Amino acid sequence: MDIRYSANQRDVKRYTTQELRDEFLIQNLYQPDRVAAVYSHVDRMVTLGCMPVHETVSIDKGIDVWASFGTAYFLERREIGIFNIGAPGKIQVDGMVYPMGNKDCLYITRGAKEVLLASDSPEAPAKFYMVSAPAHCSYETRLIRLADAAKRPLGSMETSNKRVINQFIHPDVLPTCQLSMGMTVLEPGSVWNTMPAHTHERRMEIYTYFDIPDGNVVFHLMGEGQETRHIVMHNEEAVISPSWSIHAGAGTSSYTFIWAMGGENQAFDDMDNIDIPDLR
Repeated sequence: MDIRYSANQRDVKRYTTQELRDEFLIQNLYQPDRVAAVYSHVDRMVTLGCMPVHETVSIDKGIDVWASFGTAYFLERREIGIFNIGAPGKIQVDGMVYPMGNKDCLYITRGAKEVLLASDSPEAPAKFYMVSAPAHCSYETRLIRLADAAKRPLGSMETSNKRVINQFIHPDVLPTCQLSMGMTVLEPGSVWNTMPAHTHERRMEIYTYFDIPDGNVVFHLMGEGQETRHIVMHNEEAVISPSWSIHAGAGTSSYTFIWAMGGENQAFDDMDNIDIPDLR
């Protein structure tokens, strides 16, 4: 498991392009029959990816759980959200099987001991994108399909940001300890997300961009509002956003992204907005 330690905003101002990418960008999440994992010391969030092809893959495959978390099993003191961004598959949680279509989401509560990931067909594998946060209590494991997500249409074609925010793991949908996750879909012709930009001092965020057409990229904006930086991101890559950083982006085409948050609260209006003319 790749370990990323916290980076502060003063040092980041001096980072090269490669140093920014090494610190915040997460690549190669979907490798056949493997689990890729990145542990961030920003709120102790873990980002994982798995593409089962010929095997049913345990969520902790290749991870030394005791060395990483000091627990007997992965979710002993954690909760996790899992999206399928690939072809149909299934997730088995302590014997219960959850069919997972494209853009379906599964919330697994703290205390689940066995989590197994599988594709319906090796010719068209599922791709499971996962984010896990520490949890101090347990709720209920639940499958949330795209049709069941709370939907918030935002933006307009005039500002190139017409989009729908689909809230899956969210207080309006189900209770969790601290993890929140959702998926934002931009309409064709729209390219901007999360603009006007903001920070939220009490929460961190992780984005993953996907459904980016071949030959296109997303310019992910980060850094302090008065001294921004960017990371060029390709399809199915993720990026860590500390609480002090803005997290916005513009693509060379439309795209979809999944956001995950953890921290002190789940208050979605608890943010510090930055007016567009004030960005530097």
